[in-house]
Amino acid sequence: MANLKTDFQIAPSILAANFACLGEDVSKVLDAGADIVHFDVMDNHYVPNLTIGPMVCKALRNHGITAPIDVHLMVTPVDHMITEFIDAGATYITFHPEASDHIDRSLQLIKDGGCKAGLVFNPATPLHYLDHVLDKMDMLLLMSVNPGFGGQKFIKGTLDKLRQVRQIIDESGLPIRLEVDGGVTSDNIKEIAQAGADTFVSGSAIFGKPNYKKVIDEMRAALATV
Repeated sequence: MANLKTDFQIAPSILAANFACLGEDVSKVLDAGADIVHFDVMDNHYVPNLTIGPMVCKALRNHGITAPIDVHLMVTPVDHMITEFIDAGATYITFHPEASDHIDRSLQLIKDGGCKAGLVFNPATPLHYLDHVLDKMDMLLLMSVNPGFGGQKFIKGTLDKLRQVRQIIDESGLPIRLEVDGGVTSDNIKEIAQAGADTFVSGSAIFGKPNYKKVIDEMRAALATV
């Protein structure tokens, strides 16, 4: 199953990276042991912030980044940005169900473009959106903060939601990754993994420290005890 200890994935969020030398910073964090590059795409509409678009994804691919790029779309409407990020070289594309008029269609658009698809749930978003689309999903992302800004503290209530989603995924028998984004640190990553997560987005907890490898090694050590 996707939650085996050997399959834990660490996904640093470049929202907290040094944008003045982004290619070098992303290469550095991957060399330090990260698995996935996490993109926080905000439109100052769905969330109150404005970040990066498909040109940055394409630029990283052109820079030589070959690791999976995990694009989290906090935009509405989503379909146009989905096609843009497919063309830019994304690996995963996830979006918020509230931001799509036709969730099944948006998921299928991602799949048809050759990318892995998923949904994102804010802390107060109900899980009923999963009822008829699990078969189109490769990733399920639970927000453990309210989206829009980095550096927020983990919302403890996410742990119960994680356990609930882990049960849904396991009962489905589908190979869906369970990702958590928001306030993930080396201090709480074990508890988050024990609740069912297998993919961990972390921004300032990694990029905010001078030694990326030290932080990622600490996270790996904590995960090894799950």
